[in-house]
Amino acid sequence: MKKIFAFFILVSAFQSNAQGIKGLFSKDPIINHENFDKQRVYWGYFLGFNSYDYKFDYKNMGTDILVDKTTGFNVGLVGDLRLQEYINLRFEPGLYYTQRNLNYPDLEKPVDRKREVGATYIHFPLLLKFSALRTGNVRPYLVGGLSTTLNLASNSKSLDDNAQQRFRVKQWTKNYEVGFGIDLYLEYFKFSPSIRGVFGMGNELIPDNDPNSPWTGNIKSMSTRAILINFTFH
Repeated sequence: MKKIFAFFILVSAFQSNAQGIKGLFSKDPIINHENFDKQRVYWGYFLGFNSYDYKFDYKNMGTDILVDKTTGFNVGLVGDLRLQEYINLRFEPGLYYTQRNLNYPDLEKPVDRKREVGATYIHFPLLLKFSALRTGNVRPYLVGGLSTTLNLASNSKSLDDNAQQRFRVKQWTKNYEVGFGIDLYLEYFKFSPSIRGVFGMGNELIPDNDPNSPWTGNIKSMSTRAILINFTFH
């Protein structure tokens, strides 16, 4: 339902700007929002999708933990501060829903082979946006920076562990992010699709109480890897 909802919002937005979209790549386009990027501060919102994974480092060689990724949903706000003509500082707080399923092929019982790690993230990225020269109604850009993430679904305070089928992760994580996108200046608003990689820094795992646990005993560190696809409207 979340994906369908986001799809209909995007379709409605593009239908209302159909003529503007046709003119984006024409030979001599009408320039939309010519002075938009001269604003000191402006705001927006984004909708999008995500795919979260884990990167594992092991203490000893053995069978890898397999991660089944799912497609999650993103929604949030954008605040943009113009530092100079080609550089902006961006703050993009958002809510991210996702889930990862961990599979342990070597365990005998089916109930022990799979662990679901659901997450509801509040994501706080602070990014620098490096824009190219605008050509007509199109302007590509690169983006990168640091972020902090709060997992509202974290069970970090639980005393139960995988022996009770509960995989524990830390509540707060730190990341660095890099990506690229393109600003499209439509008739009524600026639309910016982008793709970004998120790379967790530090170990997010809370080990089981048993140091020889078959689920966490061989994990040296576990950190987030994610791909975010956002559609931003200003």
